Amino acid sequence: MQLSPILEIAVFRTQIPPRRRPGSLRPLPHGLVLVATLIAGCSKSGSETPKPPAAPPPLPVTVIAVQPTRAPITVEVMAQTEGAKETEVRAQVGGILAKQLYHEGAPVKARQPLFQIDRKPYDIALAQARANLAEARAKVDQAAREEARLQGLLAKQYISRKSYDDAVSASAMAKAVQQSAEAAVHKAELDLSYTTVVAPVAGLSSRAVKSEGNLISTGDDSLLTSIHQSNPMWVRFSLSESDMARLPGGRLTQQTVTGVELKLPDGSVYPLTGQLNFLASSIDPTLGTQQFRAEFENPDGALLPGQFVRARILAGEREGVFLVPQAAVAQTEQGTLVFLADAENKVAPRPVQAGAWQGKDWVILGGLKAGDQVIVDNLMKLRPGALVAPHPPQPPPGAAPDGKSATPTERKS
Repeated sequence: MQLSPILEIAVFRTQIPPRRRPGSLRPLPHGLVLVATLIAGCSKSGSETPKPPAAPPPLPVTVIAVQPTRAPITVEVMAQTEGAKETEVRAQVGGILAKQLYHEGAPVKARQPLFQIDRKPYDIALAQARANLAEARAKVDQAAREEARLQGLLAKQYISRKSYDDAVSASAMAKAVQQSAEAAVHKAELDLSYTTVVAPVAGLSSRAVKSEGNLISTGDDSLLTSIHQSNPMWVRFSLSESDMARLPGGRLTQQTVTGVELKLPDGSVYPLTGQLNFLASSIDPTLGTQQFRAEFENPDGALLPGQFVRARILAGEREGVFLVPQAAVAQTEQGTLVFLADAENKVAPRPVQAGAWQGKDWVILGGLKAGDQVIVDNLMKLRPGALVAPHPPQPPPGAAPDGKSATPTERKS
């Protein structure tokens, strides 16, 4: 047997007997220990062979078998609410604003007093107008008596015809002065009534533009507050050409719109559906959009004027579409895609054509067929061609197999 140089040296050293003293134990030769160690190491290393790395276990994923269904055709855009009637409350007479009679932001009724302007000057003006009217009436009576007296004298030819005609003219002028005085009284009474500024319509009041003690004028600076009629509520929105291209016929008309839904800022959907009540007859050349308006009943005042919401326009239904959870749809640079579990339980990416949202699902217009197993979770861990272990959606904890909440007895069993 051919030995290596190291083993030859070790064997050679074993042939040299070491010196020892009489009576001492004979130690084990160092060469034998080294040879045994080397032989054991060589035999151990020669017996082991490298093993290939173990394949990772299939990734558990939840899949749903999609089936074609129908879904409403919708377009969702940003919108803003406004009162069906927005009325400005202005002062009709000038003066010092003496008192504010309403709470800002509170609902008000029609003809409810809102402000009180100092009425003392108008009380004086009314008293003066009434005094002038009394004087005019006295002159009318005097002129009538003079006319009657001269008429008797004319019959006896005691006076000339001219004197009688002058008396008739004086009586007519006195009546005209009386009518003018009566009109002045009516105007003074009206001005006095205007010192109490009332709500022209019922609605939700706004903040007061003028505070107590300010001098109110009747010109451009006469605005005191405004009132918004919140029931019904109007919602204004606009659609671009790209938005309308998603609708049947590429246009939005009174006939194609079946209703309008509102998505509130907190994510909830307004319980009442509105109807389209206005659409512009032309496209805005600056923005390239068409203006629309919908009307919603607002009996509880849940909608406030000026509120930003999202309007969802309903324009019929589309057949043969698929509903896929939003978490299962991936947006990439190449487009929208979903991941399927194929017949061999391997990951297969599939490009799809996505439409709008319906609740928590995407409406898939194309790219899927009936029975496709769409993976709905663990998307970040998926790799094309990777092996997966698909399973159907599991009911939430505490739910019975039929989807209902389990009773305590069922949970215990």
